[in-house]
Amino acid sequence: MDAPDLLAERFERHRPRLWAVAYRLLGSTGEAEDAVRETWLRLSRSGPGEAPDRVGPLMTTVARVALRMLRSRPSQQEHARDAHRPAPGGSRADEDVAPGHRAVLADSVGLALLLVLDTLAPAERLAFVLHDMFAVPFDVIAPVVGRSPAATRQLADRARRRVRSVAGLPETDVTRQRAVVDALLAAARAGDVETLAALLDPEVELCTDAAAARAGTRPAHGPAAVAESLAGCAEAARPALLGGTVGLVRAPGGIPRAVVGFTIRDGRVLAVALLADAERIGRLDLELLDGWTTVAGGFGGRR
Repeated sequence: MDAPDLLAERFERHRPRLWAVAYRLLGSTGEAEDAVRETWLRLSRSGPGEAPDRVGPLMTTVARVALRMLRSRPSQQEHARDAHRPAPGGSRADEDVAPGHRAVLADSVGLALLLVLDTLAPAERLAFVLHDMFAVPFDVIAPVVGRSPAATRQLADRARRRVRSVAGLPETDVTRQRAVVDALLAAARAGDVETLAALLDPEVELCTDAAAARAGTRPAHGPAAVAESLAGCAEAARPALLGGTVGLVRAPGGIPRAVVGFTIRDGRVLAVALLADAERIGRLDLELLDGWTTVAGGFGGRR
């Protein structure tokens, strides 16, 4: 195999890992693709002698690219405030989540965690994602964010405190997720707020994006407040797979207008994420359940 082919082969071997890092840092499939593409361009310009045998150096490169993209977003602080996240609840220690489970947690929390990550400053987000989700040492992360290892650890600590509201190992079995979401939807449609609240964790949080907040749904904390918000959007909602986890979609005329993601553990909902931003919804992998299927630009009829 000649040098250019070796370079491409090694990069493709690491591409899924690089995409996962970029997606968690940027929260957008499109931007993640852009970051991975720029990482490849940088590597290809470096020459065949730089063909990476390990993923570590490439993760550092894609992290630098993602950090630049985060910092170039219009008014990063305004972007964070627009996520409209309520104050974090719960008091679980960081050590309660075993390091080996952190990547699994990140995959299964989905929308709720991404909304919380949106509230972090770029350097905090990078330190937390690389260290807690991908086990990158602080002395490797430090040069990327331009801090000392000790200061980088503090960045991750601050970020970790802010994501505790979605900490814990959530339910990953789709059938059990569906049972909880179906029960929640039935109670909401029946106006049974008592049953609805019983399906929610005592420290449940509702997070919204800016578009949902502008439409009138504000962040909420606690079963009563979250149950009231869910009751208001249940009538037109349908169960759907959102990136592999069960949630709800409102799709009048077959066009997804809002999605609701859930973090579920032990039969109760820990966190709810409501998204109404059309561009972000358009990047999600959506599939309506109950025999419906997705089509380009919206949803089609029954199979």
